[in-house]
Formats: sequence, C-alpha cells, structure tokens
Amino acid sequence: MRQVYVLSAAMTKYGKSPLSARELALEASKNAIDEAGIKVNDIQAGFIANAFSLSEKQGHLGPILMSGLGIPDIPASTIESACSSGASAIREAWVNIGAGIYDCMLVTGVEKVSQLDTITATTYFSFGSDYIFEGACGASFPGLYGAIARAHMTKYGTTEEQLASVAVKNHENAFYNPNAHFHKKITVDDVMNSVVVASPLKLYDACPFSDGAASAVLCSEDFLRKMTNGPSSKAIKILASGRAGGTGALHQRPDLTTLNAAVLAGKEAFKQASLSTKDIDFLEVHDCFTIAELVALEDLGFYPRGEAAKAEQEGQTKPSGETPVNPSGGLKAKGHPVGATGVGQIVEVFEQLNEMAGGRQVKDARRALTHNVGATGGSCAVHIFEKNN
Repeated sequence: MRQVYVLSAAMTKYGKSPLSARELALEASKNAIDEAGIKVNDIQAGFIANAFSLSEKQGHLGPILMSGLGIPDIPASTIESACSSGASAIREAWVNIGAGIYDCMLVTGVEKVSQLDTITATTYFSFGSDYIFEGACGASFPGLYGAIARAHMTKYGTTEEQLASVAVKNHENAFYNPNAHFHKKITVDDVMNSVVVASPLKLYDACPFSDGAASAVLCSEDFLRKMTNGPSSKAIKILASGRAGGTGALHQRPDLTTLNAAVLAGKEAFKQASLSTKDIDFLEVHDCFTIAELVALEDLGFYPRGEAAKAEQEGQTKPSGETPVNPSGGLKAKGHPVGATGVGQIVEVFEQLNEMAGGRQVKDARRALTHNVGATGGSCAVHIFEKNN
C-alpha cells in the first residue's frame, strides 16, 4: 500500500437546510477542492456516501455530483453502509489510492431528510437494521439503543446521570463549532427532565435528524509532492483504515453491551498503524445516542468494560481532559446527516490537526482516531490519522 493523505476537508453547516442533497454535496465538494488548491480536473474518481436517496427520489448521486462539478466523465460510485457510509467511502478511496489505481480522489457524503415527517424519517432509518425482525416489529433505533443502554446499566451499573454527562459535554463542544446543528449548552438536569423516547434514553440522549454534506480530497504521496500551488502543508496522513462487519440484528448477539464490528475494526486499525490507545490525542466516535459513546470507548480499548461512564462524568473526555472525545460535538450535537457523518468526522480531524478548531481545539494534537458505525453495529470503520509536519 502507498501512503495516502487527506489533502483537504470541508463541510456545510449541519441542521435543517433549504438546499437539496445535490446542492449540499456540490457546496461541500467545491469547498474541499478549493481548500486543496487543486483544479477540478485533478480529480480522477470519486465516492459519494449516501444512505437515503429515496427521500428525494434521486439515486445514482455519483454522476449527478460529477456533472455538477463539470467533470461528468469522471467515474463515481455511491457507497451505502447505513450510518457508516461516509467512513466506508473513505476506506474505498484509501484502498484505490493505496493500490495505485488513482492519485487523487474526491469523497463526499450527503444526506437530506428534513423535508420528511418524523414517522417517515424514522421508518427510513429503520431500513438500516434487520427490518423484518426489528423495524417492521416496531423496534426503531431509539428502541434498539435503549436496549443496549439498559443492558449496560444492568451489567455495569451505569446510571442515567452518567449518560446525561455525555450529552452535556458534546453540546458544550458543539457550541464552539460554527457548523454544528445545535448551539445550545445544556445541563444534566435538562437531559434528565427531557421527554423519554425509549427508556432509559430521553430526547437529549439522542442525536437529531440533520441535513448536510462533508467532503474530503484524498491523494497519494506522489501527487502531494508534485503540487506546486495550494496549501499542501495542511495534508494529514491516513495511518490506518480498519473495517469490519457485525451481526445485523440485535437479538442474535450474545452480548448487547459491545459492538463486535467496532472491536474488530479498531484492532485492525491499531495493528496497521503499530499504535495503541495511548498514542491517540483525541477521538471522534459515533455517538448517535449517549450510550453509543460509552460503548465505543470500551470497544476501542480506551477504557475497561464498564468504566467509560465514570470517566465521562469525571470530565476525562472533555477537550482539555486525558482522553478528548468528540470535540466537534459528535453526532449528538454537531448533527447526524447519515451519509455525511463519517466524512464530517474527518473534517474535524483535519481542522484539529491543523489547529483550525478555535474554541474546541485540542492542545498539541498530532494523532486522531475516527469511529463510524452502521446501524447498531452491522458495520464499522475506524481510521487513524497523523499530522504531517
């Protein structure tokens, strides 16, 4: 494998947008190309991450985006892996560039769902689970993650207040992220007093439905060295890309307190990079619900089983803490435009490693890890990045 770099990364604001998916994707893609200091014609191929194209009755987004950029002859494919579509698309670009097939690729993730009513949107989301045995029987994602939360509480003594501390921290981080869906600080009491969605999870334990797009330009070392213009000094290395699958349905798993796909993808990534958790300066993990952040930290080995909740409550995962987690605000407060989420995590890494994160900046950050999960762990991709200077 050749060394692969993220040359640039950009995103739209997350939240409710009047723009269509194609317009959001074009905005993020153009910004990433401009940030890279390259010409559109330098893009040799692309991957478009999208999970719910049926929401606008527009599938086959690759040619739509490339045509909008003025390069309709460039090959582009849509990647769908539920909520991990973004990181899965990054993985595919990493493989193609690392293998020497292309030298410069565009990866864009996008989702547009705000035009849907809540029941329709929730139904579409449930298509990412084992629909016959879960969604069709009324088990929505809040219900499934509620089951995970209850299992974790029963097995390890995790409390609702500890779950709430995850939401409080991520809203605090998002307050300093201009592109975040929410700019509202909250308290533990706010979380505890919010309406119950799927016990023990409440409204403020859950991420929002978001519109948005994020884009990254990936390139080979040869391409980077040949650049004579543009901010190539900002490029960051992709040290590792781990990906794994897991049992699609929750009821078939022997243990609800772990996502095996995350465990395996994390181990693969750490092995590729020849690193351990102690070498990572901050993480962006898939916190679609507050319980998901705790499970991620334990699956990836940053805390022993059952101890992540206490670490969160003690402030260890704040940007100034021992293990900064989701300085962007995470899915919980930055937002969750499904296809864009995994690419958006990389935007945060790019900004942090280039000291562009403002009030949420993690001091002296040199290495970062991203963790992007599909559904309740049917798929997962873990990437590790390093500052290049």
